[in-house]
Amino acid sequence: MSIRVLPSADVDPTAVIGDGSSIWHLAQVRDGAVLGENCIVGRGAYIGSGVRVGNNVKIQNVALVYEPAVLEDGVFVGPSVVLTNDHYPRAINPDGTAKSAADWHPVGVTVRSGASLGARSVCVAPVTIGRWALVAAGAVVVADVPDFALMVGVPARRIGWVGRAGSPLEPAGEGRYRCPVTDELYTETDGVLTLD
Repeated sequence: MSIRVLPSADVDPTAVIGDGSSIWHLAQVRDGAVLGENCIVGRGAYIGSGVRVGNNVKIQNVALVYEPAVLEDGVFVGPSVVLTNDHYPRAINPDGTAKSAADWHPVGVTVRSGASLGARSVCVAPVTIGRWALVAAGAVVVADVPDFALMVGVPARRIGWVGRAGSPLEPAGEGRYRCPVTDELYTETDGVLTLD
């Protein structure tokens, strides 16, 4: 295997890029970022300083992943997704001076294994997106998302559950759900879904 970095991409020499990964046209990977194996960083995407990305992650075109985000294995980040990093953003301090790195403390978004963030969704830090969750296109996430949750809207709210295949789960009675793609069964207990 090998690493593919297009000549127009801007990859800091201190970034670590895993085997089999591809970084496309005009993408930027900042200092100290770590990308696992077999990752794809799409055209114009931004990976902030020190961001941690697991294996087999797809970050689509023009997605903005600001530090100190953590993306675990198998995460999908759709086109134009934004992972924020500031509670109260301002360009200047109260005295009118320009803010510097010393004037704020970044907070991150964590995206757990297998989760997907739909196109133009926004995750407002600090939040954690649970394993295998699906955030719909255009949703704005302002609170932690449970594993397997299907989230839509502004602000995002859970409207159902999805399985590992990404399809909405079908009720199977007595707090159980079935995946129409894999036939896997899941059980909901007190708002928490687990794979049987």
